[in-house]
Amino acid sequence: MSITANDPGRKTWLDIPEDTDFPIQNIPFGVFLTRDDIITIGTRIGDYAIDLGALHQLGYFEGIPLTDDIFLQDTLNDFISDGKKTWRLVRNRIADIFDEKNSELKENKDHRSTVLFTLDEIEMQMPVQVGDYTDFYSSKEHATNVGTMFRDPENALLPNWLHIPVGYHGRSSSIIPSEIPVHRPKGQTMPADADKPVFGPSQRVDFELEMAFITTDANPLGEPIPVDEAEDYIFGMVVFNDWSARDIQKWEYVPLGPFLAKNFASSISPWIVTMDALEPFRTESPKPEKELLPYLQYKGKKSFDINLEVALEPEGSEETTISKSNFKYLYWNMSQQLAHHTVNGCPVNSGDMMASGTISGPDKDSYGSMLELTWSGKEPIKLKDGSERKFIEDNDTVIMRGYCQSKGRRIGFGEVRTKLLPVFEHKKK
Repeated sequence: MSITANDPGRKTWLDIPEDTDFPIQNIPFGVFLTRDDIITIGTRIGDYAIDLGALHQLGYFEGIPLTDDIFLQDTLNDFISDGKKTWRLVRNRIADIFDEKNSELKENKDHRSTVLFTLDEIEMQMPVQVGDYTDFYSSKEHATNVGTMFRDPENALLPNWLHIPVGYHGRSSSIIPSEIPVHRPKGQTMPADADKPVFGPSQRVDFELEMAFITTDANPLGEPIPVDEAEDYIFGMVVFNDWSARDIQKWEYVPLGPFLAKNFASSISPWIVTMDALEPFRTESPKPEKELLPYLQYKGKKSFDINLEVALEPEGSEETTISKSNFKYLYWNMSQQLAHHTVNGCPVNSGDMMASGTISGPDKDSYGSMLELTWSGKEPIKLKDGSERKFIEDNDTVIMRGYCQSKGRRIGFGEVRTKLLPVFEHKKK
């Protein structure tokens, strides 16, 4: 089935900004609270949110096999479970409905008032219920930088890193959408030259610039997913800020890896951009430096040219862009990650989220964490207001953005914006 929604010449009858992340060729999926306090599944074109539940009830998806309530739910999980054929049919139909040559909805004022919302009339929600969350460690530049800082620079990468996509199982309950603030976490740390740990607020709160993909129901227990079929089970992607407490992490991570340093919050951009929308922006992955085992060998272009940016905004001041990276830098691609994740028979479900790990490029201004940008606090970053940062301070806002752009076409993810609040204090009754 062709992806007609991707037609680069298609225009919409909606009035949208020329440089929008959300042209009619994007058509992402999300969940939002409407002006009538109703939660619905929707999409976005330009600065309009579109109620897909209302569109469905009004008969605009006639001929597509959808249950009556598929878009009247508070998560996308069931829609994602319907599979790739249904996603494509729905996305193609939405493009047709809002095409400038189609006047059916355009000229129906009552329908338009029911279906269309401006962004200030909605509140974005978590788009999926995340049953399981896996965080990979797939950027060679990031892994090398961290290994250089904390181990012998000559042996920065551990022996397994070039052979397997390293990952760990994270905490899904603390994944939140953009605009939800995060409190500075507390935990145990081991101060320099101390002989016992102390408890208190983390002094080294950091962001990690990542992207995450969302899966559909993929495989029964015991059945692996072949690397060249993996993309059939990936619905779409979001920008992902994996908050980290570096001082807590340094003390706790041996022998089982991150725990409290990572499970206090991860923030995502609220619109899921589909794999179909990203299709025009495929690119090569880095070439393997070691011969891979057969189950990780793949054919074709499995990565995507997605520009990524991080900005830091102190309270009451303007933002400063502190990093520019790209998804294509990842050594291990999504297909390899999913194939490895399931090669032992681990089942994957609708709404599962798998993050890339920090995405760092080859140059310092493309590093994806404060740990690297300031080289563990030794080289502070200067912001536009004249202040400096070694790590994230209370009331700072971290903003991440992602977009693809080629030959006049732009497909974006919007932003994930999160403010770090002071440590949570219990009030005495």
